[in-house]
Amino acid sequence: MNNPPRAVVLLSGGLDSATCLAIARDMGFETYALSVAYGQRHAAELDASTRVAAALGAKEHRTASVNLGQFGGSALTDPGIAVPMDEDKGGIPVTYVPARNTVMLSIALAWAEVLGASDIFVGVNAVDYSGYPDCRPAFIAAFEHMANLATKAGVEGARLHIHAPLIDLSKADIIRRGVTLGVDYGITVTCYQADDAGRACGRCEACRLRAAGFVAAGVPDPTPYQPQSA
Repeated sequence: MNNPPRAVVLLSGGLDSATCLAIARDMGFETYALSVAYGQRHAAELDASTRVAAALGAKEHRTASVNLGQFGGSALTDPGIAVPMDEDKGGIPVTYVPARNTVMLSIALAWAEVLGASDIFVGVNAVDYSGYPDCRPAFIAAFEHMANLATKAGVEGARLHIHAPLIDLSKADIIRRGVTLGVDYGITVTCYQADDAGRACGRCEACRLRAAGFVAAGVPDPTPYQPQSA
């Protein structure tokens, strides 16, 4: 029997990346899950990524570290910038982390070359998302082009592919797909300010998009929430 092809899957521990990992597995890849500790304030998602990787049968799970928090500039890395609650002012929100997906995909690319993997999966979404510029199809296409120019594998003819299987799906569609693939969303963490136990605030934009997705999908929301003050 031939060995299955390998794929590196970026795994934050959230709903989207968990679904992406399940899709990669369903496509027949031997999956290598990669999480990144980038100085995020919602570090409970890293604990969730360990649970998700184990539950979805990743061959290996690693966590790389790069401190984007040293630069600040985002509510997700700078404690001096508040996470927006119950509001949508339009434009690119302060939860955008400068160059985050570029950095993460670059780390995934390095591991993929070492593994001899020609495929990288990332759970970016351009439908129900926050307007981040590094979640758009044009960015994914540009990064794939760069990857094939800038790597030994690409130059020697082993073409690299960046898969973004969720990019055109609504949050409800993502959830429905994940349910059919056996994803346990109760072990994922999406909230921008989850507590140490991984319980969601229920008010930030990530929580609102997630909750609305479960309603639209007709799937019970398994998210553990923090007690709400009166």
